[in-house]
Amino acid sequence: MTSTTGTVCPHCGWPDGVEPFQVVSTHTTAAGGTVWTRCACGSLQVRVVDDRGSRVVSRSGPSPARSGPAAL
Repeated sequence: MTSTTGTVCPHCGWPDGVEPFQVVSTHTTAAGGTVWTRCACGSLQVRVVDDRGSRVVSRSGPSPARSGPAAL
């Protein structure tokens, strides 16, 4: 997984702060929590949720089944 500081998915360009994304799992931490989500393109994302809000801190590449010409 790669770190990200952008506000859009580098694979499909979808904004990080809007739907659609699928929540895969949530985990409570001392600072707030982490949420594992899947972007519309299939990229798995780790979101940190704390007093500053929610932000994507790491993501994988898009799912092979959802990328490439066949996905269009």
